[in-house]
This record gives sequence, structure tokens and C-alpha cells, in this order.
Amino acid sequence: MFRDTANRRDFLKLTAAGVGGWAASGLINSTQGAPAGPTVLHHPAKAESVILLYMSGGVSHVDSFDPKPMLKQMHGQPMPGRVERTQFDNVGKIQQSYWESQKYGESGIEMTNLFPKIAAQADDLAIVRAMTANFSEHAQANFFFHTGFPFLGHPSAGAWVAYGLGSKNATLPPYVVLKTDTCGIPHGGVSLFGNGFLPANTGGSIFNLTNKNAVPNITPSVAREQQRVALDAIRQLDRGFANRVAVEQAVMDCVANAETAFEMQQAVPELTDITHEPQHIHELYGVTDKNPHTAQYGRQCLMARRLVERGVRFVELSCSSVRIGAGNDANPWDQHGDIKRGHGAMAEQVDRPIAALLRDLKQRGLLESTLVVFAGEFGRAPFAQGNGRDHNPFGFSLWLAGGGLKGGVVHGATDEFGYHAIENNATIYDLWATVLHQLGIDHERLTYRYSGRDMRLTDVHGFVWRDILG
Repeated sequence: MFRDTANRRDFLKLTAAGVGGWAASGLINSTQGAPAGPTVLHHPAKAESVILLYMSGGVSHVDSFDPKPMLKQMHGQPMPGRVERTQFDNVGKIQQSYWESQKYGESGIEMTNLFPKIAAQADDLAIVRAMTANFSEHAQANFFFHTGFPFLGHPSAGAWVAYGLGSKNATLPPYVVLKTDTCGIPHGGVSLFGNGFLPANTGGSIFNLTNKNAVPNITPSVAREQQRVALDAIRQLDRGFANRVAVEQAVMDCVANAETAFEMQQAVPELTDITHEPQHIHELYGVTDKNPHTAQYGRQCLMARRLVERGVRFVELSCSSVRIGAGNDANPWDQHGDIKRGHGAMAEQVDRPIAALLRDLKQRGLLESTLVVFAGEFGRAPFAQGNGRDHNPFGFSLWLAGGGLKGGVVHGATDEFGYHAIENNATIYDLWATVLHQLGIDHERLTYRYSGRDMRLTDVHGFVWRDILG
């Protein structure tokens, strides 16, 4: 770990490159503690922030954003052709949707009424109907969605965005994950939001909005002036230690995290105090809704708006479990049984707050600079599993809004049963390639040297969805 005794070459390297590099880093990243990344964008950015509305468990696309008349016509009949192996291999008859479909907006996009308030804003949505995933088990699929790999150790998309863009606000972390006590962490755990091998200050910071203090121990126990003196002393000691060891970056990442935490002591209480928001905003988002699940998700959506207003680069939201059917805290959309009640209750939780978020961002002029992504790890099968549906990674839907993308458009298609993607097949790599593109980053050039290889969020894959770019 420790280097050999310094010689003249080491001294010159330290003073010329080390100090000079540290000074250059300070000039490039004007906010103290900001993560390093590209010094310039690869091309003009259309978006500055991302809000990920993650629907853990798998939303049924054939019951929402990709309705299929064939399911109604052939309800109760066996699936024709080859049936792929499912998660539980409990293949029933074709199951029609419990929700009615119609065309919405001037664009005339057909959706069901599972999410009536979101559907009413169809002209702001870019719906991708040909998504595919490589895994049908929750933990692997969650890791794959977030990191591009099905296992621990790789950075989350939010961490890559934080690394690539740096921080716009020295008082808040660039990547924030929102939850409440009723929201479980998706299968895979907190590593889904981790920095992996990227600098430590790019990892997701979890804010629990149930608590008065969303971040534990955020209230200082000593005066700010005393803390400043202590931090300066610690920084000087760590700087000296970093100069003597081979893990200098890791040490200075810890220093940067301490500086951010210091600033958060004042920023977070002000951020999370929504009492000063007008009453009509509380009502718009559903913060005052009698359904506690709607109210908690409304608070998350309102907080997401407040975070991007303050320059946070990546915000991820979590759903609350309604404990119906097979859904649970970690994957609340996972209705293998009683999908009518389960999906209905989950949609009631998120529909009003998400529609409010889109409307509020738009009226404040923030939607163009904020890319909103609504997605889960996979979809659900067109045939019944009891009175629910099994996992389907072969073709499903997600949607994006804002961030310079076109609205009222559809990309790709599944077959007449909504079973397999058949047109413009899309992958998670394509999603993140497109998100990074809108942020001004070429996904093939955003790399980090690790274990002898230039690592990427999109690995060696990914194509930008150019037909939905604005």
C-alpha cells in the first residue's frame, strides 16, 4: 500500500503533476468536492438532470402502454406457437386486460386507462414498446437495468451520470435516491445505487422522506465554525496521507464526501421542508391524498422537482408496497396473483403524482432540461398465471418525457400478443446511451479505466434512439 521512500523523481512528480493536477481539478470543478469527469461535454446537451421513476417488480405493458386487441379476441385460449420458459413455468391461457384502451392526445397513442392521468399527457411521452431484458429474475434484472451487468460491483447509471457531469450544487450530492419507510429497496439491495469502481462521491445518497431528517445525523452537534476548523485539519492530514499511499484517489474521495456532508447540514433541512410549498401544489401532487401510498409517492415526486431545481443530476424514486397478491416491499409491481387489484392499487399510488410532476416541470420550464424515465426491470406475459401474469423479458414498454425528446411518439413494437419485440428491438444499453446523449455525453467515450479495461455503462453495446430525439 505504501510507496517506497520518495526520491527526486517522485518529488518532481508530486509537485509538478500532483499539485498541478489538483489545482487543475479545482478549476475544472468549481464546486468543492465535485466528482471528476469529462472537462467538456462531447456535444451540446439537451438535458441537465434525470428523474428515474423505477417501477420495481415489472409493470404489465399489455395492461398499460401496449394494449393488444388480440388478447381480448383469444381470451381463454392456449397461446399459439412456442412459449418461452417463464420464471415459474406456470403457463395458463391467454388473458385479456382488465383495463379498457383508447387513443389519447392529439398524437392518438393508444393506451389503457390503468394510468388515466399519465395517459392524458400522451403528447409529452415517448413510449418505447420494444424493450428487451436479458434476465427474468428480479435481482439480476434490477442490477442489469441499473448497471448494465447482472451482478454486484458495477456503478449505477446515476453514478455514471454524476461522474460524467460532475456536480452543479456543492451543497447536495449529484445522485439522490428517494424512499419512505413503506418503500423497500428493490431486490439487489443498496448496491443497485452504488458507485462500484467509480469515485466514492458519485454513489447514490438515500433520502428517507418519512423521517424529519431525511438523512441520518444531518443535524450538527457542534457549531459550524468548529466543524470547519476540524474539517480543514482532517483535510490537511488526509492530503498528507494521500501523498504517501497508492490509493490517493480513494482518500480524496472521502475528503470530498465529508465536504458535501458538511454543506448538506444546511441544505437538506431546507430542501425537505415542503411546508412553504403552496397548498395547490400539495394537492396537485397528492401529498394530502387520503391514500397513504399516493401521499408518500406524491411527496417523492415533489421532492424530485425540488432536487432538479437545485441542480441534482440524477434522482431515483421508489414505490411503496400495497401488499396485494405476490407483490412485496422489494418488488411491489410483481403481481403473479390478483393483478387486477394489485396493479390497480399500484397505479393509484403513482398515477396522480407522476402526472403532476410532468405538468409542474413543464409549467416551470424545467421539463426541457429534465429527462423523466418511467421503467421497470421487465414486463409481464400475455397469458395468465392463476389470475396474475408471470415475468416477460422478451418484449415490454417504458416511456421517457422531456429532456429534448419528442413527445407523442412510439418507438418499436411487440407482436400481436405483446409477447416478443419484433420492430426496433431495444435494450437497456440503448436506453442509457440515449439518456447520456441527451445529457451531452457520448456513451462510447464515457469510460473509466478499471482492472486493465476501459469500462462503460453500456459495456460494448448500445445505440441512441435517434428517431425520438427532438
